[in-house]
Amino acid sequence: MKENKNDFKPYIPADQVVPEFTITALILGILLSVIFGAANAYLGLRVGMTVSASIPAAVLSMGIIRIILRKNSILENNLVQTIGSAGESVAAGAIFTLPALFLWAKEGKIDSPSILTIFLVALVGGILGICFMVPLRQALIVEEHGVLPFPEGTACAEVLLAGEEGGNKAGIVFSGLGIAAIYKFIADGVKLFPSEIGYDIQAYAGSSVGIQVLPALAGVGYICGPQISKYMFAGGTLSWFVLMPMIALFGKDATIFPGSEVISTLAPGSLWGTYIKYIGAGAVAAGGIMSLIKTSPLIVRTFKQAMGSMAKNRAAAADASRTQRDLPMPIILGIIAVIAVAIWLLPIFPVSFLGAILVVIFGFFFATVSARMVGLIGSSNNPVSGMAIATLIISTLILKATGTTGTTGMIGSICIGSIICIVAAIAGDTSQDLKTGFIVGATPKLQQIGEMVGVIASSAAIGYVLYLLNAAWGFGSNEIPAPQATMMKMLVEGIMNAELPWALILVGVFIAIVVEILGIPVLPFAVGMYLPFSLSAGIMAGGVVRWILERRKAANENEEKEKKACIERGTLFTSGLIAGEGLMGVILAICAVAKVDSKFVSPVALPQIASLVIFIILLAYLYFLCVKKNNKTN
Repeated sequence: MKENKNDFKPYIPADQVVPEFTITALILGILLSVIFGAANAYLGLRVGMTVSASIPAAVLSMGIIRIILRKNSILENNLVQTIGSAGESVAAGAIFTLPALFLWAKEGKIDSPSILTIFLVALVGGILGICFMVPLRQALIVEEHGVLPFPEGTACAEVLLAGEEGGNKAGIVFSGLGIAAIYKFIADGVKLFPSEIGYDIQAYAGSSVGIQVLPALAGVGYICGPQISKYMFAGGTLSWFVLMPMIALFGKDATIFPGSEVISTLAPGSLWGTYIKYIGAGAVAAGGIMSLIKTSPLIVRTFKQAMGSMAKNRAAAADASRTQRDLPMPIILGIIAVIAVAIWLLPIFPVSFLGAILVVIFGFFFATVSARMVGLIGSSNNPVSGMAIATLIISTLILKATGTTGTTGMIGSICIGSIICIVAAIAGDTSQDLKTGFIVGATPKLQQIGEMVGVIASSAAIGYVLYLLNAAWGFGSNEIPAPQATMMKMLVEGIMNAELPWALILVGVFIAIVVEILGIPVLPFAVGMYLPFSLSAGIMAGGVVRWILERRKAANENEEKEKKACIERGTLFTSGLIAGEGLMGVILAICAVAKVDSKFVSPVALPQIASLVIFIILLAYLYFLCVKKNNKTN
């Protein structure tokens, strides 16, 4: 946005009062928070990444409030998306870490975490993330207006401002949701055709080519765009067509730690699970740490601004206008103090009082990083998992050094890492939501309360979602590999027990360094190395569709607007694809737990080529859906 903070006027002026924090907004926001939280939990456990829910939540809100309920308030819609998007962020932070506890329980090392434990970890991280953003709002949203673009927050505001088109846009999201749900049910419920196709290349031992033909993967690739998709695809190519064949070639009849079988007897999938995951973990950890190092000057500057903003907020709180009214700082500081004491006293966090203070300090530190990062490059590129890895390594080393070892230390490390991960995710989401509110003229105080409502609702639901998915398929399985959580588990175990295969991890670290030297974003490349190639291939397919659309030439300004609308239509449709598959995944998990999933399995299964054809038809439909809208405006 071109205007500076002094020239800017919000859409709803500060002296105008319109419906905002209503019962309708509250109920609808809580519902969307739980739905998007469950859908993103499934997506993250399957592919290792989540997507922003702000825009689809805003669109669905407009469709329901304007079309069904016949009401009209942009601030009411904004509050719905504020509450609704919190569920996605809580899910993102939780699924990157907490499934490690279930994996240890499966190995018999600990009892399964209780619903209360998961709720408290998610709640503590979520509330802290919101509290830390209150003093940051003045520094990042107001003072830096016109400097920090906040891509998703600005885009969400544009969607809300184009409210007269809300019904049509909501229809696009719902159509994607319905198509993906039916597709997922036929593929993984009825099992009419396989959702993953693959072929082990015998002439090139150790390699395997394949693709997962699911709507959510195409949606992730489209939303992330061709650049991120191709980096992930490149990382997968390196692992499955260079590193694994080299291990198979040079290892042959050897048995190499951490493996316990002769390498020549291992299928490509086993090679990946035994060796490549450690190399990928090293690359992801190195990428996360490098991203923090590169942004350290920015972090210091943001921290200074936040400290100055806190003093300014206290001085201006008495006469603040509606659009500048935050939650009072005494209340915020009181909540933070209560949470610090709770972390100290609750047995699920085995840390001293000093450790609890360090958690709060680390949390504020990473909240400033996250908020500034999403302001610059958007939520999709926010290195939340990298921050969690850095925290996990530091907290594990501190707990080990202070005598908290064994399973107690490992549980403590994961819980602390979870809190920081959720803090970073929520801080990023809150900053985008506050930016949207700043543009449309919302009341920051009500938005901050709305975020807390969303956090409480999604924190209460996420434990049940994790238990359901684990009971249906088990974390670490092909259905839900839980890549980040598996990696976090390996790191904590390795540090606590001094059993990490450091040679493999260092290979990943130095690959990440080479990639950084070449100027390639490390984290998407490293995640591609870590995930199965079939996942990266499915994501790449969606990225290719976005790439084709972006390459369409625009001869004038009108055609450029049409091109932008075309891509936005695809974003809404693919958001629906992701939500639809995620929700159907949860429904199939319920069927699996109830042991009724076998009752609707088709007696006939189509061959792999049919899966590929159906997936191509879906991609073609996505493309022509976008182009059709573009042609309508000619």
